[in-house]
Amino acid sequence: MHVMELFNLKGKTAIVTGGGRGLGEQIAEGLAEAGADIVLCSRKKEACEEVAQRLQEQRGVKTLALSCDITNAQDIQNVVNHTVQEFGKIDILVNNSGATWGAPALEMPLEAFQKVMNVNVTGTFLMSQKVGEVMVKQQSGKIINIASIAGLGGADPRFMDTVGYNASKGAVITFTKDLAVKWGSSNVQVNALAPGFFPTKMSRGLLEQGGDFILDRTPLGRFGSEKDLKGAALFLASAASDYVTGDVLVVDGGMHASC
Repeated sequence: MHVMELFNLKGKTAIVTGGGRGLGEQIAEGLAEAGADIVLCSRKKEACEEVAQRLQEQRGVKTLALSCDITNAQDIQNVVNHTVQEFGKIDILVNNSGATWGAPALEMPLEAFQKVMNVNVTGTFLMSQKVGEVMVKQQSGKIINIASIAGLGGADPRFMDTVGYNASKGAVITFTKDLAVKWGSSNVQVNALAPGFFPTKMSRGLLEQGGDFILDRTPLGRFGSEKDLKGAALFLASAASDYVTGDVLVVDGGMHASC
């Protein structure tokens, strides 16, 4: 197989949660550029519809936009059912939807901590479980969990006081490794992306407060751009990574290496 064919997603179907904005939108765009048909889902269906229409018009792929709360098992089942009905299979799942909450650990409200864990951890589990039923049956699939460098260890509270978020992303990383072991025999590869700091709606306040601190500790001296996750996501979604599972690909400009 020619090396460029390894990255070709034509004929593949990808579900991207939280695909209506931010990192999810960027990843969905990259997968569509490689030829994949795209299913976008989030609680804000309108944003997914806008991105879906643009990808269909500009990239010539088939798209579907659906409403989904990833903490609701029935919503997830509806997404799976609609996807299989429309495309016949599910080749790629990108678990991107997430939540955060900033507060010192001694002041973190229990309900806030639980909300972050429920979305980031339980939601990732539920989505993987329901899509995994399809992938295990078809004996193929790629799951990409969006973790974070915040899940690799502790974060200096001067720029990131988000104990619930950090804990949840650490859990996503371990979940990724364990699921890779569980489903490897079914030819389902499960990996994670751990992005550094990208300007998004979720990270706006953090970057305004601690942006200089972050840049000072990032060897490449910049935040992530609108293209910096595309290649990494495509690698993990394509045949190029068929012998890679249980791994965490860090995309952070080198910040983790300097800590």
